[in-house]
Parts: sequence; C-alpha cells; structure tokens
Amino acid sequence: MSRPPKIPAEKKLRIVLSVLQGEISIAEAARREKVSEQAIGKWKRQFLEGGKAGIEAGKSKPSTREQQLEDEVAELTQALGEAAVEIRVWKKSAEGRLGPSRTSR
Repeated sequence: MSRPPKIPAEKKLRIVLSVLQGEISIAEAARREKVSEQAIGKWKRQFLEGGKAGIEAGKSKPSTREQQLEDEVAELTQALGEAAVEIRVWKKSAEGRLGPSRTSR
C-alpha cells in the first residue's frame, strides 16, 4: 500500500481550524482527506502546541529590539548616576576652595 500524497501545510491548517471551530469532526475530516484520524489529531495537537509556545514566548521573552532598549536604559541610568556623583564631588571640592556656593543649601 502506497503512502498518500503529502498534504500542504495550508490545507492542514484549514482542516484543523474547521475541526476546532466544530464545523467538522475529526472522523469526517479524515474520511474526506483520506488520512487517519490520528493524523488529524496530530496536526491539531501540533497547531495548539505551536500557538501556546508563541503566546508564552511573547509574554516571557522581550523582542530583540525591546532587549536592546532595556540594555540602553540600564546603561544610561548608570551613566546618569555616575555623573550625579561626579557633580557632587566637584561641588564639594569647589566649596572647599572657594567657600559655600549660593546654590548649595
């Protein structure tokens, strides 16, 4: 017995969506497409697992661009903190040599 021709992914998707929407049963889809019910079940499981993985990835892992922006924000925040410390040190140094400034209180 020869294998049936390979079914394109787009057609598998239409079949799985029809099953999920309740338009057709797995048994009926299998009969129409001349494949086993196990094959339809496998396509359905793969579709659902792929969708779940996509949703989980979207929630837990930022995109490359988002990660770049987060890294840049962290770097700029650190640089700003370092600059603020340097300004304080310079002000203290200047006060020691010139006396208290009018802006420091």
